[in-house]
Amino acid sequence: MKEYQAKRVLIMVAVEAEREAIVRGLGDTARFDVRVAGVGPVAAAVRTAQALAAAEYRLVISAGIGGGFPGRAEVGSLVVASDILAADLGAETAEGYCSVEKLGFGSSRVPVDAVLVQKVTEAMRTAGLTVTTGPVLTLSTVTGTAATASELADRVPGAVAEAMEGFGVAFAAHDRGLPVLEIRAISNAVGPRDKSAWRMKEAFAALQAASAVLVEVL
Repeated sequence: MKEYQAKRVLIMVAVEAEREAIVRGLGDTARFDVRVAGVGPVAAAVRTAQALAAAEYRLVISAGIGGGFPGRAEVGSLVVASDILAADLGAETAEGYCSVEKLGFGSSRVPVDAVLVQKVTEAMRTAGLTVTTGPVLTLSTVTGTAATASELADRVPGAVAEAMEGFGVAFAAHDRGLPVLEIRAISNAVGPRDKSAWRMKEAFAALQAASAVLVEVL
């Protein structure tokens, strides 16, 4: 048990700005290792696997900013994933999207420990942060239209956010038998890409605040 507790937590992000916000929140602690994976699920999976092969960790977190589904996760709030899934891993058919599960080729979901999700979520709420739990979608091409946003929301009941790396990080962690979390700070609404409505400053501030909570709870 002591050896397990001594192992660190690996946090994977897509870009340097996310890493900087998280490091500010973590402060002076050696229990967390924050690494830049690059954008997209493939880069995230490869870089996470490399990190896990080089050192011992007890938990892996995919973290960063993301888009929130309107009415479920508002701009400036936080999301902790209850499910991490590859929302575009499947096939397009005349009847609509067909998941990889329905095709019989595997799974598009990585399980998340519900107890761990609850622990982190409650700690964030106690700290005064606005946080929602629900499925977080991983997409290689992020949503840019209201029609796609509506289709995704209908197809994945309760979906709260989308990003581009979670499933890759989660798959690499799950492959090594490690628990995984995904935490997103919402910078924009899922749908038409109106950059004038994005709130990057608020999202990075939320990400920093969430990271400060992780120091206390993990």
